[in-house]
Amino acid sequence: MKTTTKLALTGLLLPLAAGLAGAAPVAENWDNHCTKCHGADGKGLTKVGKKLNLKDYTDAKVQAGLKDEEMAKVIGAGVTDKGKEKMKAYQDELSADEIKDLVAFIRKFKA
Repeated sequence: MKTTTKLALTGLLLPLAAGLAGAAPVAENWDNHCTKCHGADGKGLTKVGKKLNLKDYTDAKVQAGLKDEEMAKVIGAGVTDKGKEKMKAYQDELSADEIKDLVAFIRKFKA
């Protein structure tokens, strides 16, 4: 392969590899961003979770009522009620793939 072609391919692959290396594993994102309110087990029985009356993600009925697209939207945009932030928006901290992975992670809590 010509040196020019190798350099071009390397130039294209390095940013891709850097982007992939920067993505945190889903369990780490859950621990860092979600457990304070939703709990490590997804039941929402933390002090904050109880105060906000969060859903129990281990409940099959709760899971059945959730749509993946809506969960992703909430994770990205956050939740406000009467102008007060109830859940922080993560669209600036998490990539679309990381948000999608969190949705799949939440689905695994179902009993």
